[in-house]
Amino acid sequence: MTIKKPFVFILLFLFCVTGCQEVKKQGIVETANEKPNSTEEKKAILKTLNDETKAAFERDYDTWQKKWVHDPNITKTYIDFEEGTFSEALGWNEISQFVKTFMDEHPEPEPLPELLNKIEVRLYGNGAWVTYGQQDSLRGRKRETRLMEKIRGEWKIAGMQTTIYGFDSDKN
Repeated sequence: MTIKKPFVFILLFLFCVTGCQEVKKQGIVETANEKPNSTEEKKAILKTLNDETKAAFERDYDTWQKKWVHDPNITKTYIDFEEGTFSEALGWNEISQFVKTFMDEHPEPEPLPELLNKIEVRLYGNGAWVTYGQQDSLRGRKRETRLMEKIRGEWKIAGMQTTIYGFDSDKN
């Protein structure tokens, strides 16, 4: 009888190890099948960012707001080194009001910066971390970071940080 107990434990151990490895293999296969096509996702994110920029510079609030997540936890931050200013809006209501007020106070469209064609994207399922540099004809060199969320198949902005360096700086 003493030989049977160790044999049963070894057999159970082997079943457990084999079963756990099979679960791991299945998990990898499922994850690989669910992995988004990063090239297509990057194109869709790029389109959202360019459409949002065009709408903002053209003072088209209705189009602009469709590119954003309407949630109380999103953020929009501007740091302007050239002017020495900082602003932060928290939550959709505050961001929306900030943009409406800005568009009301500055109703004339601004010259559109060159649209993006190069962005760095890190995908995290239905989320993405995006960074890029851009030259703005009125503000100079900017560095942007965007947090994106995919909602009902469409990429939207859930967070934005813009750092403005101005014209006299070569920082990216």
